[in-house]
Formats: sequence, C-alpha cells, structure tokens
Amino acid sequence: MTEVKPAGGGDASADLKGAMMGFVGELRGFRDDIQKKLQAQEERMNMLDRKTASRGRAPLSATAETEVPHQKAFSAYLRRGDDDGLRGLVIEEKGLTVASDGGFLAAPQVAETVQNVLRSGASLRRLANVVAVDSSAYEVLVDKGDIGAGWASEADAAETAPGGIERISIPVHELSAMPKASQRLLDDAAFDVEAWLAERIADRFARSEAAAFIHGDGVAKPRGILAYPTAADGSAADGQIGTIATGSLGDFDADAPADALIDLIYALGAEYRANASFVMNSKTAARIRKMKDGEGRFLWTDALSAGQSAQLLGYPVLIGEDMPDIAMDALSVAFGDFRAAYTIVERPDLRVLRDPFSAKPHVLFYATKRVGGGVTDFRAVKLLRFA
Repeated sequence: MTEVKPAGGGDASADLKGAMMGFVGELRGFRDDIQKKLQAQEERMNMLDRKTASRGRAPLSATAETEVPHQKAFSAYLRRGDDDGLRGLVIEEKGLTVASDGGFLAAPQVAETVQNVLRSGASLRRLANVVAVDSSAYEVLVDKGDIGAGWASEADAAETAPGGIERISIPVHELSAMPKASQRLLDDAAFDVEAWLAERIADRFARSEAAAFIHGDGVAKPRGILAYPTAADGSAADGQIGTIATGSLGDFDADAPADALIDLIYALGAEYRANASFVMNSKTAARIRKMKDGEGRFLWTDALSAGQSAQLLGYPVLIGEDMPDIAMDALSVAFGDFRAAYTIVERPDLRVLRDPFSAKPHVLFYATKRVGGGVTDFRAVKLLRFA
C-alpha cells in the first residue's frame, strides 16, 4: 500500500513557524512604536500643563514676590531702623517706590488693617461717598438746580432751561499719628510689631477723622458738616444747610417732642429720603429712644441682628460721638443722604517714619495719611436746631 504524505512535508511547518515569528515581531514593533508615541505625547502634555500652571500662577506669584520682600524690609525698618531693604526695593507690579522723603510706604497688611478699621468705625465715613485720588485735591461738578427737561414732537423741538453747575474742590490734608514703643519691646521676636502699629495708627486716625468730618474748620483738616453756614429751612441759599427748630430753646417741645423729628424727615427732598440716615451722639439717642407715639409705641427700634443699625421712625441711626449734646441753639441731630451730601477724599498710601531720637529711650513712629472732606450737595442734609 502506498503511503500518502502532505505536500511540502517538513518545509510547510517551518514556513508556518517563520510566519508566526514574523507576525509576533511586527506586533512587538507596533507595540513599541505605540508606547513611544504615547510617551512622547505624555511628555508634551506635561510640558503644556507646566506652562499653563505657570501662566495661571504668575499674578499670584508676582503679588507674593512683591508683598513678602516689602513686609520683611518694613519689619526690619520698624524693629532696628534698617532701611537698606526699603530704599533698594521697587515694587514693579504695583508701580510703587517705597523710599520717600516723607517716610516709607507701610506694608500692605498694615495699610489694609488701618483702612478696614476706618471703614467700620462710627464716623461719617460709613455713610459718605469715599473717593481715592492721586492728586492734592478732588473736583466735583454739582447741579445747583434741576436739569432742564421737556417734551418734544417730531415737528417741534422742546425748549429747556439749562441746569446750573457748580464746581466744588475738596483738598486733601495730612492726617498724622505718632505711637511710640520701647526698643526692648521691638527687639522681642514674639512681639508682632506690624499688628501693634496698625492698631495704634487706626485708633488715632479713626478718632481724628470722625471729629473732623463733623466740626472740622477746613484749615489743615477736612471741613465738617457743622462748619458750614446754616439757615432756617425754606430760606437756605446756596452753600447753606437748612435747619428745623424743635420749638423749645435747648430742648424738645414738651407737648409733642417727636413732631420736630417728623418735620426734619419731611424737610428733606423725596429723592434723598430713600437713602437717608440720622446722625447723633449717645446722649441725644438716649433722650430720643424714650419717645413714644400716641399709642404708646416707641419711635426707636433696636437692631435685629449684629452689624445692623438701630432705626428711628424707619430710618437708620449712626451714633457719632462728635455730634454736640442737646443744648441751647445746638445742632444735635443731622438727617440726610450723606452719600450725596458729603464726600471724603483720600490718598490710599500710608507712610511711616521711624524716629529713635526725639523720645529716648522710646522709638516714635510718625505715620501720615492724606484725607479731605466737604459737603458737595447742601440739599441732601438737614439739621435739627434746639431753638
């Protein structure tokens, strides 16, 4: 019997084996190529991520790089009088130079702490319009009367009277404080000299500002609301603040004490009443908060939560201790839209000069800030006169 063998015999098996090995080699090459491409792509993505993160962090890094050296140099100046760091430091990101013949710019943390205290203090700053300037004065245009207006058709043009415009200039003045500390205290590493300095400066600035915004005479200080001419409401001319009389010399009227407060409210124009507030000191507030209406309800409403103001006849009350006490012919209560009535102008920089010589063995810190203030709309405020 004849034996039948597959065609090609052992050669076919070798060819199949060779083909399989070639396929496996190509597969490995394809896999290696894919891995190389994936690795290259991952490297490109990592580089892109680093660039993106760097761009995203640039503003923050710039801020940190400017504030930290300034803070360190300022701390060295306060503690040891070492001003080399401040004289050589230029804060490019904020466009500030720290060296000046009037002292050195305070570190941002100190300046911001002082500003926060001033904003939260019991002064007209909480109610008034506050403007930051870089010049020595601020000029504002105020309408002396209503702006002309009228109706017009396609054929006829309306004839309107021009509104009067008045230019008011508010200069800035130098406000200073001079806290002092012993050199031994400054040498104590545990003593936070920046926080101590900010607290002392803010306290003195707040008290000086609050007094000036009420009765400052405008000479080397802001002009307060009580330093302007006054006249009986209805006859007040330009540049005068209208007043309402209580009807009793040095006191409220005995029979109807609240009537003067109601008259004061409605003496103010309706366009100002929506944002109006009362301003008075604690002694006056103690008198008024005892008043009741005809049904025995108190006119004064206490604040419902922390941070809110008490209300009198539906309007907020600011307790300003620099307002005068109730006395003969005193202007003890102010009512108005103080954001429209009074403008505070300030330069944002705070400067500090270290003086180790004038009060030995103590070190004086002469801090200065430039602030101004004045009435810009006399129609927006009224005063209660005890007369």
